[in-house]
Amino acid sequence: MDFCPFAQINLNPQHCVPTLVDGGFALWESRAIMCYLVERYGQRSTHGGLYPRDDPQRCAVVNQRLFFDMGTLYQRFGDYYYPQIFEGAPAVEADYKKIAEALGFLEAFLDGGAQFVAGGDCLTLADISIYATLTTFEVAGYDFGDYSNVSRWYKRMAEAIPGAETNRSWAEAARPFFDKVKH
Repeated sequence: MDFCPFAQINLNPQHCVPTLVDGGFALWESRAIMCYLVERYGQRSTHGGLYPRDDPQRCAVVNQRLFFDMGTLYQRFGDYYYPQIFEGAPAVEADYKKIAEALGFLEAFLDGGAQFVAGGDCLTLADISIYATLTTFEVAGYDFGDYSNVSRWYKRMAEAIPGAETNRSWAEAARPFFDKVKH
């Protein structure tokens, strides 16, 4: 199994990263890769927690949070930050406010003392994915301190997620790109 740092067009027509190659099977999009790896290689006891396929409703909530991360939380991050970084565009205040709205949704998911973003009593792929997104927010200089549930959860996840420090080191490598962004 290999991760391709620069995806070859014949493996991935979108030519994006990450791309996983497992035998002759190529897959891209980090959240899909996470699900595949747990499905394919996870031990049943681990599989039930990270991606609980044995509980369709719980699994649906994990999927919803993964889709929220990709289509709302990270999307709004990209809508605000990436035009400034890659195009030198000015900051758009309306896009910045949309980030706050997305964080408000995450705050609600964690309401009532929820320990994990998909509820339940154990870490899921949704926690790992959203933690990675929020690490990028933090490195970009976004302050989510006004969201007490999010802040509490984020601090806990730094301890709970295996490899959280590796995630942080990769995110930190992008810090220079955010220096020219308005906060």
